[in-house]
Amino acid sequence: MAERKKVYLAAHRPHGAAGPEEAAAPMPGTVRKVLVVEGQQVAAGDPLVVIEAMKMEHTIDAPRSGSVKKILFQAGDKVGMGERLVEIL
Repeated sequence: MAERKKVYLAAHRPHGAAGPEEAAAPMPGTVRKVLVVEGQQVAAGDPLVVIEAMKMEHTIDAPRSGSVKKILFQAGDKVGMGERLVEIL
């Protein structure tokens, strides 16, 4: 079974990628699970997406409270480091 690690924000972001208050991929990987739906209310720290990278699962948590405006990837999609995964209003 893959090890799980909580990740809150991407430490380094390529130009044009997610800002500091957005849920972003901390490294390149594959989306394994989307844990929220559009319109859902989330609190800061709630799990949003699980990404597999380097044979480990990384749970991406909400950086702030709000409503899920848009889910930008689905299970099976490849993501790059710093890419926005979920938009929260």
